[in-house]
Amino acid sequence: MRYNRVSNWLSRFFVLHFLVDMIFAIPLFIWPEAFLTFFGWQTVDPVMTRLVAAALFGIGIESLLGRNNSRESFKAMLNLKIIWSLGAIGGLLLSLGQSSTNFIIWVILFTFVAFNILWVYWRIRLN
Repeated sequence: MRYNRVSNWLSRFFVLHFLVDMIFAIPLFIWPEAFLTFFGWQTVDPVMTRLVAAALFGIGIESLLGRNNSRESFKAMLNLKIIWSLGAIGGLLLSLGQSSTNFIIWVILFTFVAFNILWVYWRIRLN
């Protein structure tokens, strides 16, 4: 049974990921225009912003719910987190190359890169 367990650190990182996702998802979902214009966005599409918030809710809440699951469950969630963060990193890099940007995009990019490194590290360790 011990083989099926994962590190307490990984479970803690899943809780941290939940908290970070909620910090962004809640205001993006409820007040998309106010939240993004506060950070310097010139144009805000509330529909797309709320879709991003929905993804953050889904991944973040599942991180919290699954923090005590089996090793196989963690592997599946780590795969999802790696794919999601790589997609976000690619999209952010494309955006940085195509337009003038503000500081918050760099913060978001750094956050996704940091989490991606963390998730890849743990995914390798679980093999």
